[in-house]
Amino acid sequence: MRRIGICLLAALVLSLSACGQSTPPESSAVSISPAEKQETAILTPPPSEEPESSAAASPESSSSQEGTSTLIAYFSRVGNTDFPEDVDAVTTASLMRKDGVLLGNTQYIASLIQEHTGGDLFLIETKEKYPADYDETDAQARQENSENARPELAVQVENLEQYDTVFLGFANWYYGMPMAVYSFLESHDLSGKTIVPFATSGGSGFSDAISVIQELQPNATVIEDGFLTTHSQVEGLQSADVQAWLDSLALN
Repeated sequence: MRRIGICLLAALVLSLSACGQSTPPESSAVSISPAEKQETAILTPPPSEEPESSAAASPESSSSQEGTSTLIAYFSRVGNTDFPEDVDAVTTASLMRKDGVLLGNTQYIASLIQEHTGGDLFLIETKEKYPADYDETDAQARQENSENARPELAVQVENLEQYDTVFLGFANWYYGMPMAVYSFLESHDLSGKTIVPFATSGGSGFSDAISVIQELQPNATVIEDGFLTTHSQVEGLQSADVQAWLDSLALN
């Protein structure tokens, strides 16, 4: 009997030892293939390292932090006039629609310049709005010209010192620049900068605008080969046309 009891005790010990070494149920086990192990290693950086994506800023965030050296200042009826939503942009001079959006002719060229230069757009905006009716605006422009007026501006350029190049856009009003552009040039010191004019006209070109800019900003470099187009040609203007002109200037 004693021998049988010893044998039974030995069998019990071996059984308990085997249970303690059993594998967990399959449902609680995680199986990772070699390929999955490699992917996990790529997506999960070592604890002591930062993910590569957080070390490099995107071009957009980098641009907003560092700023740009190019300013695109322009005067346009859109932004200086409260137009009704149903304004006729087809028969009204200096207006156009692109993809359903109302734009001024000069504003459109400014947007193409920005597309290729990445510059900051700045609307030369007057405190007093111009009439929506073209004939009334024409009469006001004629009066401002005859009185050599200086319309008061609603805003000024901030951090002007960061810009090296200033594109200056306007429509030819009464054989020259709108008087609001005079206000802009007389209230901003562009010494040491390069001024690049661009304009739209009914056929008078720049008239005396280039020489006037040189007179008002004698310490700036004024590019005389500015971009010029007529009102009737603006809508057909292509991005490549502006790019070709920019390439010809060889600006830094």
